[in-house]
Amino acid sequence: MNTTAKHDERIAKMIFGSVYPMYVTKVESKGRTKAELDQVIAWLTGFDEKKLKELIDQKVTFEEFFQQATLNPNAHLITGMICGYRIEDIETPLTKQARYLDKLVDELAKGRKMEKILRSQP
Repeated sequence: MNTTAKHDERIAKMIFGSVYPMYVTKVESKGRTKAELDQVIAWLTGFDEKKLKELIDQKVTFEEFFQQATLNPNAHLITGMICGYRIEDIETPLTKQARYLDKLVDELAKGRKMEKILRSQP
């Protein structure tokens, strides 16, 4: 799926630290924890709690956030619809990575089991 250049640029310029509290609120309102959210983010990006806090404090954009990330090799297993887009059809790498994160947060909030969210291979 093609996203518009304006849409992709908007995602790239968003400050990760301004969205993170919304992720926390979303998962906590559904009975999950910030620690579980951080675990999901760590799985996707390779960022531990200290690095995540550092990036939030530095007010990095999503573009900078994902440039510093080491994406999990199983991230391609994250599929489905999020924000009106089918993830596997998104062509812009940054937008796809941001939607991977959105999808994981959504799954966590919906009560999906952690081993399913983290795409554990049998």
